[in-house]
Parts: sequence; C-alpha cells; structure tokens
Amino acid sequence: MATLADYHDKRSKFFKGYFAKALKYQDYLATGEQVHRQRWNGHYQAVHLIREQQELTSSFVRRLNVLFMSGIWCGDCVRQGPIVQRIAETNDLIDLRFIDNKENPELAEELRLNGASKVPVVVFLSEDFFELARFGDRHLAIYRSKLAKELGPACSTGLIVPEQDVLKQDLQDWLDLIERTQAMLRLAPLLRQRYGD
Repeated sequence: MATLADYHDKRSKFFKGYFAKALKYQDYLATGEQVHRQRWNGHYQAVHLIREQQELTSSFVRRLNVLFMSGIWCGDCVRQGPIVQRIAETNDLIDLRFIDNKENPELAEELRLNGASKVPVVVFLSEDFFELARFGDRHLAIYRSKLAKELGPACSTGLIVPEQDVLKQDLQDWLDLIERTQAMLRLAPLLRQRYGD
C-alpha cells in the first residue's frame, strides 16, 4: 500500500513556499498600475466558458494548486491570466495564485524556458505540492496566429483582445491542460488510497 513516504518531489517545499506568498487574482491585479489593471479586466470580460466547459471543470474532485508566474505588464500574461482565472472560478478545488517574476528571481530561475526567463510560466501542483506539469509562454493557437501575422520577434502588448476564434482555442488549450492534470490526480494511487476512491 502506497504512503506519502513512497512519493516525493524534492521541490515540493520550494513550490509550497512560493505558493504561500503568491496572491489571488484580484490582489495580484491590485499590485499593478491602473493601465495594467484595465488591460487584464478587458481580457477577463472577453473570456466566457460555455456550459459544457463549466460542467467539465465543476466535475473535478481533486485539489489542484496552480502557481502562475507573471509580469503584470506582460501582454501574454494579460491574455492568459484572465483565462485561467475564469477556469479557476468554476471549481473551488482549483486554487490559482499569481506571483511576480521580477520580485522572485529564484523562482524565475527555476522556471526558465528554452534558456530564457519568460512569463507566463504556470506550474500545476498536487495538494502535496508535487509538480504535475508546467506550461510556459504561449499555446500553439497563439503561435500560429503570430506566425501568420508577424514572422518575426515581437511581444504582445495586451492592448488588443485576440480574435474570437484564437481566444476560444486558447481557452480550450488551457482547459485541456487543466483536465489532464485533474486526470493525473484522479488516478494517482496515493490520492485514491487517501480518499478511498
């Protein structure tokens, strides 16, 4: 029979510490300038889960800690933060917290992608703060849109809400990622033993 001692993640205390100091959505937004808050709120107003998506997320039964490393000024964060917030609002077991990359250099160093310090980077953690997955930068739908429009380096300003089809695909990509982590948690032997299911 599996016990907690049989499972470990050498970074669980590291992630738990940063999760404890991270902020809920509204508290995180309050740390930004008014122009940043307006951009985040504009994107938040544009995101809506359809009934089937809400039914899916409300069916999740395992606690999921989501650590969203962000820069409040970052256009990609402006787009993705509100999407993940909307998803988290559908189920109290999804505990979403935001943390600033510039104020937490050790975390930013741990979460480098492709050798670079990027935002957003999101870490999905179990109730024991074991890492389930991490995601950073952009989903494929956004990359495809950028490739079609730019074919060159650019950083989204967050001034303009993406086209509706791109926004819907970005939302679905986030839902798929969160559903995947929930499936991992639901089938985890340690948690099935803990909860008798």
